[in-house]
Amino acid sequence: MTDPTSQPELALSYPLAAGAEIPLLPARMVNEFVYCPRLAYLEWVQGEWAESADTTEGRFAHRRTDSPRGAMPEAEELDAATRIHARSITLAFDTLGVIAKLDLVEGEDGAVRPVDTKRGRRPYIERSAYLPERVQVGLQILLLREHGYACDEGILHFAESRERVPVVLDEDLHAEVLKAVHGLRLMAASSHIPPPLEDNPKCPRCSLVGICLPDEVSWLRAGRAEPRPLAVARAEALPMVVQEPRARIGKDGDTLEVSVEGAKVATARLAEVSQLVVYGNAYLTTPALHELMRREIPVSWHSHGGWFMGHTMGLGHRNVEIRAPCAGRTHHRSSAAIGARGLVAAKIRNGRTLQRRNWRGEAPSDALLAALDRDRQEAETARDQAALLGIEGIAARRYFEGFSACIAPGMLGEGRFDWPGRNRRPPTNPVNALLSFVYAMLTRAWTIQLSAVGLDAYRGFYRQPRYGRPARHHRHLRAAAGPGDHASAVRLPGGLSTAVRSAGAIARALPGRRDSRHAPHHAAIGGSMRVGDQLWNVTYDVGDQKRWRRVFRIMKGRGEWLQLSVFQCRLSRRGMVELRAALAEVVNNNQDHVLFLDLGPADEVKPRVSSLGKAFEAVERRPVIV
Repeated sequence: MTDPTSQPELALSYPLAAGAEIPLLPARMVNEFVYCPRLAYLEWVQGEWAESADTTEGRFAHRRTDSPRGAMPEAEELDAATRIHARSITLAFDTLGVIAKLDLVEGEDGAVRPVDTKRGRRPYIERSAYLPERVQVGLQILLLREHGYACDEGILHFAESRERVPVVLDEDLHAEVLKAVHGLRLMAASSHIPPPLEDNPKCPRCSLVGICLPDEVSWLRAGRAEPRPLAVARAEALPMVVQEPRARIGKDGDTLEVSVEGAKVATARLAEVSQLVVYGNAYLTTPALHELMRREIPVSWHSHGGWFMGHTMGLGHRNVEIRAPCAGRTHHRSSAAIGARGLVAAKIRNGRTLQRRNWRGEAPSDALLAALDRDRQEAETARDQAALLGIEGIAARRYFEGFSACIAPGMLGEGRFDWPGRNRRPPTNPVNALLSFVYAMLTRAWTIQLSAVGLDAYRGFYRQPRYGRPARHHRHLRAAAGPGDHASAVRLPGGLSTAVRSAGAIARALPGRRDSRHAPHHAAIGGSMRVGDQLWNVTYDVGDQKRWRRVFRIMKGRGEWLQLSVFQCRLSRRGMVELRAALAEVVNNNQDHVLFLDLGPADEVKPRVSSLGKAFEAVERRPVIV
């Protein structure tokens, strides 16, 4: 008898007509769809991806199964005496419209079975496996059957616990597989992203939690519950700034090396570089540029005077679904007005917060804070662009009237920051010069970020008629510099001393560390969030000279060489997984030996080391400025 409350479903079959451009569905995406439809849509339709320690561990677990090995005979050639052990086998099911790469196919007695490798341990639940993994194996069984093989069950192999769990394709699992395939195809064809999961334990460990924003989206749509706060993670990678004349930036293994007239002056590990900023006549070699583009590390080019001239980057973001609506809304007056009001209101709110947080001496006057709060409210209800421009100008004047009280005594040396005195061409004192320089860096950063996601830096929601110049979406940014860090007679940003440029670069490189003490204390959400780096000592004994050189090059790209076969590394959980995966590809388990000594949290550990000769220094992560 049919359940009257059940929802009937319409299967969306795969079109086999010639010229059909609908791609085959990967079995892994079917797994993701069962786990979370929104995650499958983000990865499969929108092309989103974010690395985390969990995804890195999964890739490490598949390091052997991803390498093709062993023959896979045709189904007609199998008999009871044939044994099969074939890795990385790709099969397609045109009728169902799916494709899969099977980690391992085993066969004996005329039958075969797929073996799918998963990271971690076997879960102690009913059937010893979750539904998404069972659906993926069930789909692999159907693929083998479609190609004529006798297959009734598959295997889930959990790498960490080294356990095998059998998966039988019964009627219930067969129905779940077909339901998932048709559901994924229907979702992709609809071009409508599913809603996020609500208050679900799956979200915190998801690598795309910072892109999906499940709590925020649910709150904006329904307003049911306040979003859980996201901890701002400290960046694993930091900028590298090269401003030395005639500097050469080259690549050596996994490191960037800067040399001047043949003498090496600085190195930076590629894994720790977020962007490369090149000033003047410093130049970059082609191999280094290729590696930077492959890793999606942007390179920005500046004149000797600091003028932003352009940037180089890889292919960037592929999400057309975001590009088209954003471009259209900038031309739609009502949509542009909503975005512009939000930008200006947020800018005023941030300025008010900075005044309260950084005021030297007594707290800022209630009148100033009330006026900025009133400006913010007026910005949120401004009628048109002209009114919004006036509100922004008034709020900026109030902000800079109190700006000098936010600067530490003695920071300016003999100079002053007068109001009205925020001038640009030329800046008349060191603070104005540094502000102009930092705003120029902010313009560069925004231009690169907008280009990376496929948006137009010359078309925005606010100040749209400024053709030929980037749309201005700036916020106040205060750079820190100590006494003596500036030239006494600064006229233009190009005349800034190297120390001032370094101070500005560090301030831009560390946007979240200044105010870290104000962040709420809670558990970090998301696989990409980090509690902190660990300090490791890595030693190795490699029997073969060729393998030793390869291990040395891997370690050089991830740590500081202390002596002989000893390195000190400052690594996150993901960084350690990547290091072990890289070394596992090289070392011989029967002849070589690698030891990892965990010294503790990198920011807290105080190694007690005595040495003779060369001084010992603990590894610190900081921007590289040459």
